[in-house]
Amino acid sequence: MNYDLLLSFVLATSALACSPGPDNIFVLMQSITNGKQYGLATVFGLISGCIVHTTLVAFGVSAIIKANDNLFFAIKLLGALYLLYLAYKVFRGDSRIEFSNTSAPKKSLMQLFKQGFIMNVLNPKVSIFFLAFFPGFLFSDTLSTVTQFYILGFLFMGISLIIFSIIAILAGSISDYLKQNKNVGVVLKWLQIIVFIGIAILILL
Repeated sequence: MNYDLLLSFVLATSALACSPGPDNIFVLMQSITNGKQYGLATVFGLISGCIVHTTLVAFGVSAIIKANDNLFFAIKLLGALYLLYLAYKVFRGDSRIEFSNTSAPKKSLMQLFKQGFIMNVLNPKVSIFFLAFFPGFLFSDTLSTVTQFYILGFLFMGISLIIFSIIAILAGSISDYLKQNKNVGVVLKWLQIIVFIGIAILILL
């Protein structure tokens, strides 16, 4: 059991969850416009969707590992390249964090939960990211790969749930801070780049 690898996974997941992206910005806006409970409903929907992606990756990649080690190495190589591509996209992107001011009709808690779930499940980029991210953190020679993928998946969901919930609860303070401190966007941008490149190197090595 490689606990250092698990710790690296936890740190990388935490950094990614804190970095501004469409999901946590959406949670932030729901909390600001409708209230904390609506932001939390969105969070639970988004996190629940990750179960589907974890299952697809767990059984798909596990079958590939059993079939061909070289093919599994090719998947890890493509995963590392994809993460480097994401780092490049962040580098080329704007460091400013934009808040949408467009008003939308208020939805119920269940509607927001469903929207968060559907947003996550129907986003193929999440499966691609899991496929790129998880194989580099298989941490045990004794546990089955399916079990390891589920452990990584639930760790990812648990950490993201905690951080996204904090964003929902502290939405007003966070948005005020981001608006007042423009340099935060630059720091978070480079945090994303460093994490993506670091994971890619870890996978390749």
